[in-house]
Amino acid sequence: MSDPIFDEDDDANTPLEADEREALIPSYITLRRELNEAEQVNIAAAMKWMRGRQRDVLDEAFLRELHKRMFGKTWRWAGQYRTTARNIGVNAYRIGVDLAQAIDDTKFWIANSTFPADEIAIRFSHRLVFIHPFPNGNGRFSRLVGDLLAMQLGRPPFSWGSQNLVDATTTRRAYVEALRAADAHDLSPLIAFARS
Repeated sequence: MSDPIFDEDDDANTPLEADEREALIPSYITLRRELNEAEQVNIAAAMKWMRGRQRDVLDEAFLRELHKRMFGKTWRWAGQYRTTARNIGVNAYRIGVDLAQAIDDTKFWIANSTFPADEIAIRFSHRLVFIHPFPNGNGRFSRLVGDLLAMQLGRPPFSWGSQNLVDATTTRRAYVEALRAADAHDLSPLIAFARS
């Protein structure tokens, strides 16, 4: 049977398992745009929660809480690592270890000025989306974390193409292509996109 909320998915959206779809909290949602709107309201509340709050972006507990704040009024599994395989991301059993390694690597890069601040923030953001720790929302989550880390390092937040990256658009396709280049160890398109 067709599910109207997810019929509009493009190939860059992470498919959800049936039980993950059943964890949708708002019962009025029947279309992808309604889901996007509900998630955006939730994300705006998370942004308000973060204002003026002392935070360490490179803290696993903070990252989980941030995801929960971003999606917790939309999805029951918000802030919980996925337990199923995906078309993208590491195996579910590796999420905790890979995330800890990404955090440690980033702390090392900062302590040793291994890369410029923007590149450090983009590398960490990319690692998050590559790991794909949550059932969904990983792109928006990783971009927000990239912004927060950039600000923690004294840089302004990224523009991320200055467009909506949720809907299938030319800008979203450019973002996905930049992610794929980063997957192949060429971060320059992603860094350029983030500041475009």
